Amino acid sequence: MTFLYPAILAAFLGASTFIPSAYAADTTDKGYVSSGNVEIIGRFQDAQPSGIAALPDGRLVLGFPRSVKDHAGPRLATYANDHLTPFPDAATQDQFVSPLGMTVDAKGHLWVLDEGMLAGKGTIAGAQKLFEIDPGSNKVLKVLTLSAPTLLPDSHVNDVRIDLTHGKAGTAFITDTSTGVHPALIVVDLASGRQRRILADTKPVMPETGFVAVMDGRAARYDASHAKMPQGGANGIGISPDQQTLYWQPQTSRRLYSAPTSVLSDRTATEKRIEASVHDEGETGMGDGMATGPDGALYITDDERHAILKHAPDGTISVIAHDPRMIEPDGLTYGKDGLYSTIGQWARLPDFHDGKDMQELPYLVVKITLPQ
Repeated sequence: MTFLYPAILAAFLGASTFIPSAYAADTTDKGYVSSGNVEIIGRFQDAQPSGIAALPDGRLVLGFPRSVKDHAGPRLATYANDHLTPFPDAATQDQFVSPLGMTVDAKGHLWVLDEGMLAGKGTIAGAQKLFEIDPGSNKVLKVLTLSAPTLLPDSHVNDVRIDLTHGKAGTAFITDTSTGVHPALIVVDLASGRQRRILADTKPVMPETGFVAVMDGRAARYDASHAKMPQGGANGIGISPDQQTLYWQPQTSRRLYSAPTSVLSDRTATEKRIEASVHDEGETGMGDGMATGPDGALYITDDERHAILKHAPDGTISVIAHDPRMIEPDGLTYGKDGLYSTIGQWARLPDFHDGKDMQELPYLVVKITLPQ
């Protein structure tokens, strides 16, 4: 046999026996490293912050619930320069049992939802309340007590949004996540204090049967009788800038729902009409906290991906921040210079690990600079 191209053959044989001395680094998932726009602004050793709100004057308010672990520090406080200042003042702290959800309304007033639960004691009778606070005067303006039959024995009031365009003094929308299997939305007329339970036990507020989540490297399936992870119904809640649309998401779900506030706030609306007004906005992530930007974009925490998602007004979904230190981002608020979030670590609680506490101190609060 005659080779017509001996030089080419020699080159081929030489190449086939070449052994490189080093390889390029193995590729990795870019979602498992920091996006670079997450900054830790607060570390807490004794009490875990959950609710968070940015006031119009720039102050950042944190709520320190006592439902999982009691603590001696302030229950509601402003935070700046590594220092907590009781809010609205020290004398008011005893009025709060376990402040959880919070929001700032269109007038700039802070509304704080007290879950009324205490570690080792469960729900305290008469302690589930909604507070209106004027940040300008640092005064509590209104306290509304939530009660039966609107609340059920297994109710867990979680978060709140305020609509000032419906009702004489406005309307509050509250998520009842439920410690059992009876979630709902709660509607409160702020002038009269009248309360109504809506969408109870319907798909838009319910945990999804068979739902599986992977958090902190551990998979768990929804089990109504024996929780292996944080679970429940309607949890995260948001409202559009014009206050005409309410958004919410069940905790054990990846679906986002919305409905017009004109229907939800109408005491004459039948359950059939309310259910018909609900719109399925599609899949997002397994979220907890929710915040609305001035352009109507929704920002939603993503517990599984240590991330914050953006749901644009046109329905487009994007990841605007991710960081392995964000172990279950919890409360979320839109501030003048970015987003702020408390970090939950809820899936590490002893309840989900045969009594062993897997949380790692310190508890964190982060600032997220939004992409330009």
